Amino acid sequence: MNHFTTDRRSVLKAGGSLLAVAATMSSEQLLGYAKAWAQTAPWKPEAGAKVNLLRWKRFVEAEDTAFMKIVDAFQKATGVTVNVSNESYDDLQPKASVAANTGQGLDIVWGLYSLPFLFPTKCVDMTDVADYVGKKGGGWSKSGEDYGKLDGKWIGVPVAATGALVNYRVAAMEKAGFKQFPKDLGGFADLVKALNKNGTPAGMALGHASGDANTWLHWALWAHGGNLIDKNNKVIVNSPETAKALEYVKGLYDNFIPGTASWNDSSNNKAFLAGQLHLTVNGISIYVTAKKENPQIAEDMNHAHLPAGVDGKTKEMNLGFPILVFNFTKFPQACKAFTAFMLDPDQLNPWVEAAQGYLSPFLLGFNKNPIWTADPKNTPYRDVAETSLTPAGIGQMGENAAAAIADFVVVDMFANYCTGREDVKTAMASAERSAKRIFR
Repeated sequence: MNHFTTDRRSVLKAGGSLLAVAATMSSEQLLGYAKAWAQTAPWKPEAGAKVNLLRWKRFVEAEDTAFMKIVDAFQKATGVTVNVSNESYDDLQPKASVAANTGQGLDIVWGLYSLPFLFPTKCVDMTDVADYVGKKGGGWSKSGEDYGKLDGKWIGVPVAATGALVNYRVAAMEKAGFKQFPKDLGGFADLVKALNKNGTPAGMALGHASGDANTWLHWALWAHGGNLIDKNNKVIVNSPETAKALEYVKGLYDNFIPGTASWNDSSNNKAFLAGQLHLTVNGISIYVTAKKENPQIAEDMNHAHLPAGVDGKTKEMNLGFPILVFNFTKFPQACKAFTAFMLDPDQLNPWVEAAQGYLSPFLLGFNKNPIWTADPKNTPYRDVAETSLTPAGIGQMGENAAAAIADFVVVDMFANYCTGREDVKTAMASAERSAKRIFR
């Protein structure tokens, strides 16, 4: 066992100096660690194992580079072949569904939100992996358990979340008359109006953007006391609270940059980096790219949580990234070994640092990583995995809640009203019908 594995938990407890050493671990050192890890790991890959893994396309290049180094080290240490393919957020679920329905093509999917819950009977029981990495990583957050467990069994392992937080230009906010970012709903609406009046508009996606639209529109619904379902999964979206949320979002939309109703998950990134957009809801990827490609914008940027709701509480739905293993795989031990290896603290900490704030692990120990405080603009993203609700909101996560977000039930309700396709009552009634077909 080499010096990187003498005490794996020490990486989580150490100060910045040790983590800085880990972040610069060379490929050779990572391979040495992987070989030592493989010798003692509970899972022994099947001979000749070849694993097909599908993941979301990266938004932070350094994160993807670090991930592929992990893949490479695992392959060399175990002899397992891991074939990695990438798809956009919106194409992941259809590709995973094809594999689930045909029983072939993919072994592992690293996807979005509640993907394992779309095919709960097709998932390998990952309880042993979740328990293993949970003990090493400081325990699971509540949202991590909610994203991974069904009826007491882990059907997926939630790797990390990326925060759906406000990215804004400081100078534009100050010109609009705000010295600090507003923390209440009224102040936020006033800021968006003032930004538009000054020719420095805001904009958030209302199209079928799996990440950007679902996250902030669920926040808007919850912030006004609305919910798609109640704690017993009864559909309750047609309510006075939902109507207030619709009116609030319409007021924001009327002051957005044109075109947000057709935006995908990369549209706001491009507009912000082009200087056309001065406030949006996104992960930290805009800031990471700006530091590299447009330092002037990065210098003028900052981040904030979305405002608290009418009850004074902030209820977020950040973008979770769970990993699942299909039960038709010929190589379940290889898949489990890879999942456990990628979440082991000794090499996950450098990966988190490489992601520069884009990945917030659901394992509680990782909030001590220096990446969250080395730059104060990163800090708001530190706890998003811990504080996030699942797509079920106050309800119970399951196959139906996963289907509702995959079908954009909440997003379409807001988009239909904001764009004038439906009035408030009709938009709520349409969402109610769609939800009741799912929550039978």
